[in-house]
Amino acid sequence: MWQLRETARSVLADDGGAILDERTGRWTHLTPTAAAAVMLLLSGTTEDQAAEQYAIRYGISVEHAAADVRTVADALAVRGLAVNEPRSPGCPRWWGRWR
Repeated sequence: MWQLRETARSVLADDGGAILDERTGRWTHLTPTAAAAVMLLLSGTTEDQAAEQYAIRYGISVEHAAADVRTVADALAVRGLAVNEPRSPGCPRWWGRWR
């Protein structure tokens, strides 16, 4: 499941957004399309479902949308702002930090 790290705070809107890394105090600014990708990923859908919704929203192919969504997800992961880790059913969110 894709999610922002607990130390990341987001401000997202249709006209763009930003994510604050509380560990460093640095902001990552997002374009409107990147903010849309993050909102779709955070909505709890799978990455494939987020790409389908993104494709519909912007009138592009699902393949192109999947590449765009993956690019945003990877860029935020590289900056340490997001993770894509499967969790076991019934496993509390905080448990991942102690494994």
